Amino acid sequence: MKKMAVVIFILFVGILAAYYVWPEPKLRENAVIDSIEVWKSRHRMAVYSDGKLLKMYTIALGRNPVGHKQFEGDRKTPEGTYTINERNPNSSYYKNLGISYPNESDKSFASSQSKSAGGMVKIHGLRNGRGAIGKFHRWKDWTMGCIAVTNEEMEELFNSVAPDAKITIHP
Repeated sequence: MKKMAVVIFILFVGILAAYYVWPEPKLRENAVIDSIEVWKSRHRMAVYSDGKLLKMYTIALGRNPVGHKQFEGDRKTPEGTYTINERNPNSSYYKNLGISYPNESDKSFASSQSKSAGGMVKIHGLRNGRGAIGKFHRWKDWTMGCIAVTNEEMEELFNSVAPDAKITIHP
């Protein structure tokens, strides 16, 4: 019985190690991403150039991912169509691309409830100093409402997303 537990443990560690080091497909060099589509319920993000799918990413979301972001601090990722409106190579997470949330409709709804809509929603890598977590970050939604990818994936996106690219976030 003890021997079986050791074998299972070694097998489990081996599977985790393989998952961690298994190479992800790379975005082709010099790609220009003009639109992004996110499916929150599937934890997937697709990037496109002129309507052609370039790559799919597995993502982590806000800790409370179901439903549209309505207020600051609700830990939801917004739903709707926005633009990539900012690039920051020096954030507390490994680089980020800003999402134009809140739009006027988001602000109006929050205001009607006497609350702030929030903001600072990004696509970003892992918190600085925690990049070694790698793909394991995908196992749990952990952001405050942002979309998270690995640092390697963030590097691809940061270098390839066109200014004012459209991002559509589906439930």
